[in-house]
Amino acid sequence: MANVKTNGIIIAEHNMGDFDKMLTILTPGLGKISCVAKGARRPNSSLLAGTQLFCFGEYLMFKGTTTYHMNSCETIEIFYDLRTDLDKLKYAMHILKIVQDVTNENQNCFRILQLVLNTLYTIAHSDKDLDLILSIFKMRLLCILGFTPRIEKCVNCGEKTEKYAFSLKNNGFKCLACSKQDKSTISMSESTQNAVIYTITAPPKKLFSFNLKDEALEEFKLIVKLYFNEKLEKEYKIEELF
Repeated sequence: MANVKTNGIIIAEHNMGDFDKMLTILTPGLGKISCVAKGARRPNSSLLAGTQLFCFGEYLMFKGTTTYHMNSCETIEIFYDLRTDLDKLKYAMHILKIVQDVTNENQNCFRILQLVLNTLYTIAHSDKDLDLILSIFKMRLLCILGFTPRIEKCVNCGEKTEKYAFSLKNNGFKCLACSKQDKSTISMSESTQNAVIYTITAPPKKLFSFNLKDEALEEFKLIVKLYFNEKLEKEYKIEELF
């Protein structure tokens, strides 16, 4: 059977037998796949480093009847700093859990993989507020999944103005007049409004290049949390690791 070479990031790992692993790998072209790594838990295994959680690498594998089987791997980024800080580790694992829920095999996951890598890099190598990083990730992920909020004008009357509220019911911005008739709207400061717009429209590499503080951060977190849970029809909570 022909070998397949692909980049990917390990988003889940489970032990099999004495020395093997069952991995879940997010790839750009194959989507989310399951892959057996024979002997990956042996101390001298060539697969040891590249089959750790969070590892981004290049993988050579072949597809069996029900799953892939790994032949070899080369690490590109192991995100070591995520493992040395419990708070960063907790948020990173939460992100991987979300990604597992929203991806499937044979799905084009290039944009999701790009977002995951940029997010994990920001968590690992910056001191940016972790709740802000998570909120930016969630809003951008919704856009990739087809739930982009409408932000160009009021979703109800079509009026363009400088000040809006965010409507959960109608998936986007509402002018202040229309928002008075919508109990699902959340008021926004100018900073929060700009943050929503930037998160939706920014180039991938510059996505995390802004900060929010105090009231604006709380508004942004609330909007993203409610919008995200509603669209995915599930309430996501960060779980304690221990």
